[in-house]
Amino acid sequence: MLASLFDLTGRTALVTGGSKGIGKAVARAYAEAGADVLICARHEDELQAAVTDIGNALPVRVEYAVADMLDRARVDQLAHEAVQRMGKVDILFNNAGSNRPQTLDETTDDVWDQILELNFTSCMRLTRALAPGMSDRRWGRIVYTSSVMAFASNPGRGLYSGTKAALVGMTRAQALELGPFGITVNCLAPGPILTDLPMNLLSAQQKQRFAERTAVKRWGRVEDMVGPVLLLSSDAGAFITGTTILAEGGMLCRTFD
Repeated sequence: MLASLFDLTGRTALVTGGSKGIGKAVARAYAEAGADVLICARHEDELQAAVTDIGNALPVRVEYAVADMLDRARVDQLAHEAVQRMGKVDILFNNAGSNRPQTLDETTDDVWDQILELNFTSCMRLTRALAPGMSDRRWGRIVYTSSVMAFASNPGRGLYSGTKAALVGMTRAQALELGPFGITVNCLAPGPILTDLPMNLLSAQQKQRFAERTAVKRWGRVEDMVGPVLLLSSDAGAFITGTTILAEGGMLCRTFD
């Protein structure tokens, strides 16, 4: 029984931001659980390498699509392409996102619009396009990558925190709207994870401080995100919807040092 709860045989997943980091790790987990997988990102060379790694020695289909989630027309086209190529999409892992720190007085309209589009609007558009097919089949799983920064923040992170908090709110509304059709909608909120984004943004001192803020005194690994997402994407999580799983190493347990 336990194995069948997490079995994704016969399911098809679309993973945005799937060429590296959390997206790639989750795509591999979906494939290992038996799902066919379509990953997308902006850079074809990274996607080609990721497809090889994800599908290695597995009897499932793993394909890729080049897509810039800032391009609304391409996002809409991606949803159609995914269904045409893969037959259907049962699981949507809305994982693409970015962070461009700016304080309030430094915030430009261009950066605001780009991050809002990438982190929030593109996620809504994909879900809006793919949810009807899930509704028709009376089964679907939608997972958004939010962040611990939806619940706590730092100076210069207002835009990023705002978009990630918006996903949490949207998740609750969509869970109510889509629940009667067998679709669950949830968020994953990672803490400090060893991916390119924070590694490129933070100083060595900041990285050490982030690790010290967690209860487990370390940065998370992308593999640490696989279990929660697999739960939310399978029959094991059939009664979990509208919620956010915090996978942040206990970072929010702390008050005053």
